[in-house]
Amino acid sequence: MEEIFSYTAMRQLSQMFLAIILFHISEYFLAARIHGRRNVTAQSLLVSKHYVLAMVGSLLEYLIEMSFSPSLKEYWWLSNIGLAMVLAGEIIRKMAILTAGRSFTHLIKIYYEDHHKLITRGIYGFIRHPGYCGFLVWSIGTQVMLLNPICIVAFAVIVWHFFARRISYEEYFLRQFFGAEYEEYAQRVTSGVPFVK
Repeated sequence: MEEIFSYTAMRQLSQMFLAIILFHISEYFLAARIHGRRNVTAQSLLVSKHYVLAMVGSLLEYLIEMSFSPSLKEYWWLSNIGLAMVLAGEIIRKMAILTAGRSFTHLIKIYYEDHHKLITRGIYGFIRHPGYCGFLVWSIGTQVMLLNPICIVAFAVIVWHFFARRISYEEYFLRQFFGAEYEEYAQRVTSGVPFVK
C-alpha cells in the first residue's frame, strides 16, 4: 500500500490531475471568451457520465497495478512520452479553438448560421478536425503517462470510435453548409484521426 504514496505515484497522479484540470478549465474559459459567458454552460467543461467513468477506471487500474506490480510504473521514459502527448494534444486542441474562434463549438451545428465560415487556415490547413485530433492524442497520452496498459488500449479504441462516428455526422452538415468548397478541402486535408477519411 505504501507504493501509492511513493514518488512515482505522486508524480504521475499529480501530472494526471493537473492535465485534467488544465484541459477542462481552459476549455471553459476559452468558450466563455469566444462565445460570451452567458452562452456557455456546464457542458462547456466537457464532463459527461462516460468521461467520469473512464477516468475513474483509469485511476482504479493505476492504483491496482501500483499496489500489485509497482515496477510496471517505473518506465519513466515511456511516462514522459505520455506527458509529451498530453502537452501536444492540449496545444493542438487549443490552437483549433483559437483559430476557429466563433466557428468552434462543443456541440455540432445542424443549422447554418450567418457567422459560420469554413476555416481552412492555420492548423486547419494541415488537419480538418484538430480539436478531435488533439483530444485523441491528449486522452491516450494521459494513459501512457500513467503507464496503464489496459486503459491505453481502451481509451484509444473508445475515443477513436467516438470521433469516427462524430466526424461522419459533422461532415454531413459541413457538406450541406459549404458544398463543393468543403468537398475539395476534405480531399486535400487529412481528418487528423487515424483511419478516418
